[in-house]
Amino acid sequence: MSKILTTVFAAFIGIVGLASTAAAQASPPKPSATPVHSSEPGPIKSSPAYAEVLLRKTELESDLLSFAEDYTDQNPKVIDTRFELATLSKDIDRLFAVRPDDVAKLTLALGKLIVRRAEVETELNRLLRTYNPDHPQVKRALKKAELYRDALKDVLGGK
Repeated sequence: MSKILTTVFAAFIGIVGLASTAAAQASPPKPSATPVHSSEPGPIKSSPAYAEVLLRKTELESDLLSFAEDYTDQNPKVIDTRFELATLSKDIDRLFAVRPDDVAKLTLALGKLIVRRAEVETELNRLLRTYNPDHPQVKRALKKAELYRDALKDVLGGK
């Protein structure tokens, strides 16, 4: 009789052990209590904003490579492309500075805003190379650039 009880008890323990293992595998993983640091760019690199900015940066780098065959470094196309690349690179650094709890702000709309701001800043730079700062076109472009800068400040904060 004790042999039967021992066997039944062992079987019961085995079933309980299997059930708890199956339950542990079936339940979703619990979020870790440790926040993701900005030095770990995983959530930022997988954000729609980063993808949009990276797409534009890649397009510009590709254009710059094709311009190298046909144009000198002083060509306006090359200058504008390099300026826009530099602006986008600064903005990518700014994205990586976002706190982990603000990663939800990195939406596709923000990415498009960053790309458009870089285009507007490039246009302003081009006009400033051609005209003096008092020219009406420069003034309009400056106001436009300020609007985009302010919009980015509203979303990301800071500088």
